[in-house]
Amino acid sequence: MGTRHRVAIVGAGGIAAGRHLPALRALADRAEVVAVVDADGDRAAAFAAEWDVPHHSTDLAATLEAARPDLVVICTPPAAHHEGVLASLAAGAWVWCEKPPVLSLAEYDDLASHEREGGPYVGYVFQHRFGSAAQTLRRQIADSTLGRPLVGVCHTLWYRDHDYYAVPWRGKWETEGGGPAMGHGIHQMDLMLSLLGDWREIRALMGTLDRDVATEDVSIAAVAFESGALVSVVNSVLSPRQESYLRFDFTDATVEVSHLYGYDNSNWTWTPRDGVDATGWLPTADVPSSHTAQLAAFLDAMDRGERPPASGRDGRRTMELITGLYESAITGRPVLRSELAPGNPFYDRLDGGGRYQEIAR
Repeated sequence: MGTRHRVAIVGAGGIAAGRHLPALRALADRAEVVAVVDADGDRAAAFAAEWDVPHHSTDLAATLEAARPDLVVICTPPAAHHEGVLASLAAGAWVWCEKPPVLSLAEYDDLASHEREGGPYVGYVFQHRFGSAAQTLRRQIADSTLGRPLVGVCHTLWYRDHDYYAVPWRGKWETEGGGPAMGHGIHQMDLMLSLLGDWREIRALMGTLDRDVATEDVSIAAVAFESGALVSVVNSVLSPRQESYLRFDFTDATVEVSHLYGYDNSNWTWTPRDGVDATGWLPTADVPSSHTAQLAAFLDAMDRGERPPASGRDGRRTMELITGLYESAITGRPVLRSELAPGNPFYDRLDGGGRYQEIAR
């Protein structure tokens, strides 16, 4: 068993209480929450009292010095991610940051430049990679058990009403980074990328059709992968019948998952091509996708002094796809992954520096 790590939570909102604290409590033999930080002092105090956390504060720098956490979990709104991660890395703490990672590839690369070999590293919350069904499919793709990947579907069809966007930071490029591609579909797109690997080219459309937001409220895209596979991607917050749906067609099988905010094995199906023996294809364990499953993998990496999954180049791939989606939709042209580098206006800001407002509506 590894070290029992000291953990600080930054941001005492719903995602911290609803997902991160239960995950940390489930792994209490490996992680101890010693501090909580929130810009609202009353909320930090209430959170500390509810979860029996010994230290609470509105000052991250002071908390890093006083509590000396090994791991900082960032649960703030997206615009505060970069600053919180940077301060934590500088203090020598590993960081697990909620999605979306940051507001741009420029911010992502800046944080990566502050990591050190052997840690501390920053990893990002992409929990859908870590369920047993996804892990099984990932091994099967690597082993070519199902044949070559050919066709895919990655649809995040969710519903968020007008009141959802009354929260001041939502629906704005400057504070949320983007719309449903950035804040909602990012989970399914990351799962897709973790399975199919590197993408090469994207062609996209998006629009603001119904919500009073500065970002998009729906996007559609076609993505070409280095493997040759072609995938359709839809991200929506306008869909009354909500579903997260991924489908992968290989030469010898179709694999599908339909869920909403998390899955277990029962949400997945493997359908072999006629004449193909599917013996041994199904997962032998049933581990749901969850913050707990990813946190366990993150703590394993900490114990080994290794880069955690969903970080570094592995985490950047998802930010690249979102950046390419926005650039393609706004400019009206295909975008290559290789183009997403310093000097590209979309590298610094996902709307290309205000270009979406010039064409929207």
